Parts: sequence; C-alpha cells; structure tokens
Amino acid sequence: MPAGRTAPGTGGRADADDRERGRLRQALHDVRRFTEALAAPLSAEDQTVQSMPDASPTKWHRAHTSWFFETFLLEPDLPRYRPFHPEFGYLFNSYYETVGARHPRPERGLVSRPGTEEVGRYRRHVDAAMEDLLDRACTPETAALVELGIHHEQQHQELLLMDIKHVLSCNPLHPAYTPGGPSGSPREPRKAGWIEHGGGLVEVGHAGPAFSFDNESPRHCAHLVPFALADRLVTCAEWNEFIDDGGYARPELWLSEGWAAVQATGWRAPLYWTDDHLFTLAGELPVDPASPVVHVSYFEADAFARWAGCRLPTEAEWEAIAAADAGYPGAAPHDLHPSSADGGQFHGEVWQWTSSSYGPYPGYRPAAGAVGEYNGKFMVNQQVLRGSACITPPTHRRTTYRNFFPAGARWAYSGLRLARDL
Repeated sequence: MPAGRTAPGTGGRADADDRERGRLRQALHDVRRFTEALAAPLSAEDQTVQSMPDASPTKWHRAHTSWFFETFLLEPDLPRYRPFHPEFGYLFNSYYETVGARHPRPERGLVSRPGTEEVGRYRRHVDAAMEDLLDRACTPETAALVELGIHHEQQHQELLLMDIKHVLSCNPLHPAYTPGGPSGSPREPRKAGWIEHGGGLVEVGHAGPAFSFDNESPRHCAHLVPFALADRLVTCAEWNEFIDDGGYARPELWLSEGWAAVQATGWRAPLYWTDDHLFTLAGELPVDPASPVVHVSYFEADAFARWAGCRLPTEAEWEAIAAADAGYPGAAPHDLHPSSADGGQFHGEVWQWTSSSYGPYPGYRPAAGAVGEYNGKFMVNQQVLRGSACITPPTHRRTTYRNFFPAGARWAYSGLRLARDL
C-alpha cells in the first residue's frame, strides 16, 4: 500500500481511538491532580492519622488509588512494568480478596511509613506508567478499566474529605482544613412544597453509553403507588424543632436498632453539631437554619420522618422525580459544606437517605474478574442514598448513582428529603 494511505475503513476507527485515548488521558490527569490538590492543605501528620476504623488516612487514599491503576492496568497490560514497591500491594489493597492478602483496615493509621513524600513518588511513578499505557493501542477493555479507575479515584476524593473532617474534629483545637466558610447572616428557610407523582410503572437504572457502576444496571421497571416528594431538603431549622420536641428521647419514633444506638452512643444531635455551632472543614461555624441538615444516620432520618408525619422515599421514587427535574444534574460546584436546601437540589448538597435496602437490581451481574468485588459483595445490611453531596466531584454526579452506607453511619455527608403517600 502506498505510503501515507490507510486501509479502507480503518482511518475513522483509528481517529476515534486516538480521540478516546486523548479524552481518557486528560480525565486521568485532571482527577490525579485534583486528589493532590485536596491533600495539599494537610501536613504529613494530618495525612497519617486514622480517627476511627471506618475512616482512612489521607496518604492511604492517595496510595490506594494509585495501587488500583497499578494492579488492574499496569501490571497486566504494560510490558516490563515494575511495581514501585513489592509490599505496597499488601499495604494498599482495600477489600479485593481475590488479588491477595491485605493489611487490616482498622490499623491503617499505624503505618507511619511510607511517608507522604514517598506516597507522592509512588503516585508520580504510576502516573508516568499510565501515560506509557495510554500511548499504546487502547482496547475497549483497557479503556473501560481506566474509566473505572478515574471514577474510583473520585469516590476516594470524597472519602478523603469525609475522613479528614472526622480527624480534625477529634482535635481539641478544632483546626480548619481550609479557612473561610459561608458568609452573610443566617437565613430563614422557606416552607416546603410537594412534587406529586401519579404512580404506575416507571423505568429506573442506568442506560446508555455513559459511564456507570455495575450496581446501577440493568435498567428495569418499578411499580410506584401515588406519592409526593418534598421539593427541598430537610433544614437545620426543622431539625432543631425535632430536637426541641424531644426527638432523641422518644422511643416511639425510632426503629429498635436505632433506639439502641441512641442509648448506647448518647446521640442528641447530628454529628459535628454542638448547641448552635457546627464543626465544618472550614472550622466551627454557626448553624444556618436554612441550610440542609447533614451528618445524620439512617436511623435519625427515619425517626425524623416519622416525627414529621411523613416517611423516607424509596430509591425508585426518588429517581422518578429527580430524573424529571429540569435542573438535573444541578450546577452546584464542588464545595466543602452544604449551603442551600431550597429548590430542587437533587444533586450537589447532601446525599439523601432512602428507605431502600441496598441490593441487586433484577438481572444484575457483577463485573467479571477481581473488579467484580467492587459493589456486589456489599449488598447486605446497607441503605441506599441518592443524589450527591457538596464534596462530590461535579462530574461524578448522576441520577442513577446508588451510594450506600450502614444505617448507623453519620460521617458521610448524608441528609434527607421527605416523602408521603397520596
């Protein structure tokens, strides 16, 4: 074939492959750089602390997200790749049992070495190798794993902020992650309205070529009875009314396990809430009555809904309304504290508890191989949350996203929106 010519039908495909590699390369570069920007305000000491078994040190998040690319892409797909350190696979594996042994999660804060600088070198080593990988022909399987790794790192960006907030809250000095915070005087929330839905068959779940996690599929039909969903989130002012009415002292409002948690832990307000102040990533701030309540467990959300004469929505109800919202996916930027309960706000303020247990959709099949451990193995003893939080990267938000936490978890950026039957 003459020089400069391509075989019939191959030029367009090659151009498309180049564009896809370029898109992935830019997205990978952006997400890796943003993780480092999130860690930048923290000292080496900050990045090593683990304040509870469910949280992880900042430097662990930085290393684990690098381990993901190294383990699932570089070692199998890049010829002559050499792992950065032979023991990092043990230290920074999270829960992938089929990959190999792993360091106990509750003991991550005991690992003073590698230090933050060596973790930085590890990240740069992986980044350089990923550039080499993306310079080669990129199969659809490789591209899908790179995309998964990007979204996995975005999950850990949110976890990094959740975890360091808990770390700093344990310090008697209550240091700020970054100075600043909402300005202006406290606002009064507007009265909530209702968005009515006539019920019937609706389709829920992910469909189409855009990225989603495997637990968001397959798209399927769900039957809804007529219901209404609040047109805004529950506010701090409303939560104060719940507290003042003895909400944390009335067993009739609580699920049995939730009441046991109240008795055992002494909950009297949301996490980080002391009298009329909140601990935030910007330090202590006055409670804003109009802002969404945040850092409440499923048990608290369910008790509040019962106190209000309402209930929590199912995830299918939430999705049916959110998918029709003209403002989807929301324009709220990445921020450090929720600010507005008003308007639709289905995305970008707080994760919203639903009454749905986390389980598989009809026809669900976990992904093949070790990455199949990503979601399916956690489908028990968890509740689904929908929407996204202020600390969720904007490109990580979508209506079909299924977040999940145990019913007693409070350190996530979790709030609620009420529902009722018609």
